[in-house]
Amino acid sequence: MATVYLICGKLCCGKSTYAKKLKRNHKAVVLSVDEIMLAVFGLYAGEKHDEYAANVRTYLFEKSLELIQTGVSVILDWGFWTKAARYEAKAFYRSRNIECELYYLDISDEVWQARINQRNRSIMAGETTAYIVDSALAAKFEAKFEPPAKEEVDVWVSGG
Repeated sequence: MATVYLICGKLCCGKSTYAKKLKRNHKAVVLSVDEIMLAVFGLYAGEKHDEYAANVRTYLFEKSLELIQTGVSVILDWGFWTKAARYEAKAFYRSRNIECELYYLDISDEVWQARINQRNRSIMAGETTAYIVDSALAAKFEAKFEPPAKEEVDVWVSGG
């Protein structure tokens, strides 16, 4: 039976890397908001970024149903930064009798800052395409992020 894996964690905590590991282990398809946003808008969606990202999430919820109906498991790699977002996703799938698991990648603030710095260096060196995490984006994230409670999490992954 197809399963949905929700990947929750901070910016630059290793969600996409972990999603790739799950993909191999569960023969699943990764659906990433950032991947689509970067492919369509590049690094500059501007003031409409949050609106476009919400539209992409809506699209990916529907696309995931198509995959699940064919027996393919799905990994949603988009952070689930708020309790409301996690609840919405779980309710969406469970109301359709689709198994859904939340994976939380938990990292220390020190590891988080080191990963942000490494990612920004890789972007600046042209080694990867991703969003630069400057102080404004980090502050926006920190104001928004609600770490999940233990009872929300199916698999807790500690990463430093």
